[in-house]
Amino acid sequence: MKIENTQVQMRKGILEYCILKIISRGEVYASDILEELTEAKMIVVEGTVYPLMTRLKNAGLVEYRWEESTSGPPRKYFKLTKEGESFTDQLGKTWDELQQSTTYIVKKADQ
Repeated sequence: MKIENTQVQMRKGILEYCILKIISRGEVYASDILEELTEAKMIVVEGTVYPLMTRLKNAGLVEYRWEESTSGPPRKYFKLTKEGESFTDQLGKTWDELQQSTTYIVKKADQ
């Protein structure tokens, strides 16, 4: 079994939550999402983020608006819907529970 495969699966599992949390702070442009994920050392590429953004939109969790740009094509800005806010809150509770459980198990194993 390759460690890289497991690492990728772990990242995929939290990527959606991280993106929703970034958007939860207010309207955001997709390249800003990529930049923040990169700064956080989450290894992602545009080819991963854009399809995920489409799935989140189709699920009714995010919406977007177009804004003209003075330096290129129009930009798509994303924000959470009410349903997206509730979904993100629920994921946050799940994340907290998983983090506590994982920390408990890891600390116990390290004793």
